Amino acid sequence: MANAETHRPPKRRRWLLRLIFVALLVSIALNFYFYERYKSYFTDGNDPIEHFHSGSKVATEKIAVIKVQGVIMAPNTQRILRRIQQAKDDKDVKAVLLSINSPGGAVADSHEIYHRLVELRETKPVVAHMKSMAASGGLYVAMGAGEQGKIFAEPTTWTGSIGVIIPRMQMIGLAEKVGVESTPIKTGPFKDALSPFRELTPAEQTVWNNIIDQAFDRFVNVIADNRVELNVKEVRKLATGQVYTADDALKNKLIDKIGYEEAALDELLTRIDRKPDDVRVITYDNQETLVEILLGSAQASHPDAQWQFAMESTVPRPMYCCSWLSGLTSGPFGRN
Repeated sequence: MANAETHRPPKRRRWLLRLIFVALLVSIALNFYFYERYKSYFTDGNDPIEHFHSGSKVATEKIAVIKVQGVIMAPNTQRILRRIQQAKDDKDVKAVLLSINSPGGAVADSHEIYHRLVELRETKPVVAHMKSMAASGGLYVAMGAGEQGKIFAEPTTWTGSIGVIIPRMQMIGLAEKVGVESTPIKTGPFKDALSPFRELTPAEQTVWNNIIDQAFDRFVNVIADNRVELNVKEVRKLATGQVYTADDALKNKLIDKIGYEEAALDELLTRIDRKPDDVRVITYDNQETLVEILLGSAQASHPDAQWQFAMESTVPRPMYCCSWLSGLTSGPFGRN
């Protein structure tokens, strides 16, 4: 017992070690704080981060892989647009591979991504590669490869689903059983159009048909403009909302070849006249900062956030999406 007491550090020394340990923790916390402040001051904080994918790790010239994964809606759309912009601005990026794994999404979001890809391909070749699904809006953005670009699909890819949908629930029967009646105070006959608590009037049906017909025509024309072997009439025959396998898509000229990512990269290397060891293939990732994570958690727990989500889920959304529930949810589809 006396021997154990002999080897025990003096009380003053133990307190000193504890103070040093606490000071170290405080120092680490302060370093994290100032690092986050540094990034927020000198950088956007939303800029995509480059990651090595394949090829030469020391090559200066690059091929950028831009991933379009998940439902094409905010905030996913903004991440994709930032990746396109970064690839466009980077002089070392010589070509772009568009890697798509998406059931589609909002009409406006799909078209904005396509529009930015059209701008990108004016200076850099773009090739599209479809993974497990590139349907509806996923097919729409694939058209960003253009007439000169190629579209590859894996053997098990599902694509197609050309068309527009505005999700709408019919709850008249449920409301009657529960004893609920919807009586909105409105300024015009179309202000509560698409209400799930009553039937659409003929006039409302005409209004919404006009809206989705215009979005549908745009979809058809985008495909006809970018697929050399298809015209508007031929695209309309394919535009039944049907999902096509890779084999069917190839037969119907919606894609150029069946192949994996390696084949799509080889096509780009041929386009820019480079060998695999001449370029560094990179991908982009958007990471939330510590501050964004903390703010996001705080906002999600705010009572107004729940009300905002409920309101947004009822907003009519024309969708290029392979889902009858599109617009009501934007759950995960693959990783982004």
